[in-house]
Amino acid sequence: MIVLGIILLVIGFVAGISVLWTIGIILVAIGAVLWIMGALGREVGGRRHYW
Repeated sequence: MIVLGIILLVIGFVAGISVLWTIGIILVAIGAVLWIMGALGREVGGRRHYW
């Protein structure tokens, strides 16, 4: 999810499409939160780890 967000950020920046930029930021933020929660050992969506 983080990688997809970064790809959308780059495409949105190069093409000048603000919608892709916004979606990319949201995906990076959600991916980072899920990654941190999984690293702390909390179950995320019924899974012990997230990747």
